[in-house]
Amino acid sequence: MEATRYGEQLNKVFQRLISANRDNSNDHMDFDTWEWPQGVALYGLFKYYKNTGKEAYLLFMKDWFNKHLADGLPEKNVNTVAPLLALIHLYEITKEETYLEVCTEWADWVLHEMPRTEEGGLQHITIVAANEEQLWDDTLFMTVLFLAKMGTTTGKKAYMEEAVYQFLLHIKYLQDAQTGLWFHGWSFIGRHHFGKTLWARGNCWFTAGVVEFIEISGVQGAVKRFLLEALEVQVKALVELQREDGMWHTLLNDPSSYAETSATAGFGYGILKGIRAGYLPETYLTAGKKAIQAVYSRIDEDGTVLEVSYGTAIGWNDEHYRNIPLCPTAYGQSLALLLLTEAMELLSPIGADVLKKNG
Repeated sequence: MEATRYGEQLNKVFQRLISANRDNSNDHMDFDTWEWPQGVALYGLFKYYKNTGKEAYLLFMKDWFNKHLADGLPEKNVNTVAPLLALIHLYEITKEETYLEVCTEWADWVLHEMPRTEEGGLQHITIVAANEEQLWDDTLFMTVLFLAKMGTTTGKKAYMEEAVYQFLLHIKYLQDAQTGLWFHGWSFIGRHHFGKTLWARGNCWFTAGVVEFIEISGVQGAVKRFLLEALEVQVKALVELQREDGMWHTLLNDPSSYAETSATAGFGYGILKGIRAGYLPETYLTAGKKAIQAVYSRIDEDGTVLEVSYGTAIGWNDEHYRNIPLCPTAYGQSLALLLLTEAMELLSPIGADVLKKNG
């Protein structure tokens, strides 16, 4: 019964997502744009396709990419790299050489031309601002996962080495040694964490991103150990801050800030996949299951994922994050897709064994 319920919600969320380009009420829900909300959504759709095997989802993604490649791609920055994570996965399935050519051009740009901070960090440049000498949480999911996947797909060690380095450098500067949680950003100019805000969705880009990275990259030894330690210390802190209803606040350590669904979905996904992959102990399963129910209950009748915060630049104080409006977004839909897909994985024969052990 649970599998049926989750499958129905998955389909509703998916249908709402792909209809968004016909209802472009806001730019972060419009699915006809090549940017980071759409990039995260496309990766969620790819995961959904891999879970279901339904050709309609593969055809949708191919049509989307073919249209945008024919129209011409935007300028390169952290956020416009995001759709390429799904594209390089599609290449592995379709063997369409055009896909690989585009991905190689952009990966080489990241490797050789993308602006760097001190110590060689990927500067979080966007269409809006250069963000000189700044590291942001988001970069790991939006750009570094793609670079790692290019490393495994092409066998080019330079891609993988750069991806590993970026994960290690971002952990060094963005993970709070005191709490295990993540600051939104770091600036080498003045050497500070802006408002030192522990923002939920910024944190979830690591929780969800690092489990993907370990799987994609296949890293072993000391690097894998370091990444897993960073993940578990974060998850331990997250579990202590999770609300009884399974949600997390947009300011993780501030119960007066609103609960936020996209971060909750990202946390739930990272925790559940981490458990299934053996990266995290099963003691965290209760938190992951509570996140599933929290997100499930915030999906409207038409498949819209509710209580998602709009795109958020770095702020200098907590008030900045409290004032970000709530509205439907493509990444909200996608992070819910990722979580529900992982819930389905847990209900598979292997995943069900984990559930039985924990009740």
